[in-house]
This record gives sequence, C-alpha cells and structure tokens, in this order.
Amino acid sequence: MLLDLNPVRAGRDTTARSFAGLMELYEQNYMRLRSIAPDLQVADEMISTVPGHQDLFMSITQRCRYTTMLRMTYQFEEEGKLLFEPDLHLKVYHDASVIEVQQFTSRSHGPMYIADLIDQKWRMNRFLFKWLGYCLHQGHYFQPMQHLKSGNL
Repeated sequence: MLLDLNPVRAGRDTTARSFAGLMELYEQNYMRLRSIAPDLQVADEMISTVPGHQDLFMSITQRCRYTTMLRMTYQFEEEGKLLFEPDLHLKVYHDASVIEVQQFTSRSHGPMYIADLIDQKWRMNRFLFKWLGYCLHQGHYFQPMQHLKSGNL
C-alpha cells in the first residue's frame, strides 16, 4: 500500500508532514481563507484594512469553473519601490474545498516553487495556515478595492 489512510478513516490526528496531514492543512487553510474572504466572486482586487495594522491585498489572477488562482500579499514601499512581502500565489479548489500554495516569495528566502516533495509543500502551506490565523486575529476581511488605482498589485 502506497498511502496509509487508516488514521484518517478512524478520525485520529494526522501526522505532520505526511500526505494526509498536508491534505488536512489544505482544508484548514480553505476554511480560514473563506472566513476573511467569503466571496471570491466579488471583485478581482480586494483589500482588507484594519486600523493599526498593515493593509492586506488580494487579487484574483484566474477564475475557472472549479478553481480560482489568487495572490495574497502585504505591500510596502522602500526607496520608492513597491515590495510585496510575503507574496503567496494560491490555488483554490472549490469542489474539494482546499487551497494549495503554488508559489511563495519572500525577500529573506527568495521564490520557492512547489516541488514533488511533501516537506516543501508542508512548509509553504503551514506558513499560509499561520498567516491566515494571524490575519483572522487582526480582524481582516476583504472588501472590493474601489479607492485604489488599478495596477498596484
């Protein structure tokens, strides 16, 4: 047997950095994202502004019947240049109710692309899990971006 699904079927906790654990993380990230962005059909660009915290930006890059590709980031200005940190490119699978990090870029780490390694997928999606929890704790909630110039993101 290539994959042991018995712990999942029995309702036991899944092991971190396992395939089953990764799928559970994808599901938890979906629920968290839907808490701060319940309707991804509202607009192609959205912003969440919470007083005393950095604005959070989301842009839809592709919509398909069962999936949505999006980008989620903070924007910073440094020496007259816009910086996006962290910069996550996500794929939302609506039919399966899961989210997968497709690309993660950070100034400290550079770009990380999804490989076939569960460990790398686990790290990127665990980061998303923690970041979404942080955003929820701050009270972020996405609204359509009407007051910003298009092309910022």
